[in-house]
Amino acid sequence: MSWIGWRQDGVPLSLFLATGSAGAVAIDVALGAATAASLIGAWWVALRISVTARRLDATLAAHVGGLSGDRLIAVALLSGFAEELFFRGALQDAVGIWWATLIFALCHLGPVREARWWAGFAAVAGLLLGGLMLWRENLTAPVVAHCLVNAVGLHRLQRVAQSRAA
Repeated sequence: MSWIGWRQDGVPLSLFLATGSAGAVAIDVALGAATAASLIGAWWVALRISVTARRLDATLAAHVGGLSGDRLIAVALLSGFAEELFFRGALQDAVGIWWATLIFALCHLGPVREARWWAGFAAVAGLLLGGLMLWRENLTAPVVAHCLVNAVGLHRLQRVAQSRAA
């Protein structure tokens, strides 16, 4: 927030919401939900066709599967908002969509080889979320999409962890 405020001489409300009309906010929310649905569907396909994606899922489930419902929601909301504020709200404005997407993807690399799938998925997601930011000129759609993807993904990983424990 400080970086955005410094670069833009304040943090405008229009960074977070379309200020023209309530209808514009509803469009942004719908676009975010549709983008989330397409990303969740893409990951579902990856899980069906790739052993590597399933191994990554098992690794991630072991790390986050123990989250309770309240913590799961908090992590999904906070990480989605914070990452969009930084990557699309601050970084993309400073370095452009391609560099912001590359950095976003690299930040999703993990210590296991399978994490390349996650980084690749993050690159695709980053381009979509960055495109939403450019098109809609605010963070509503990217934040909604990111929070939904995180919430559904974390819930699914929690179920995977529980099924392995049973």
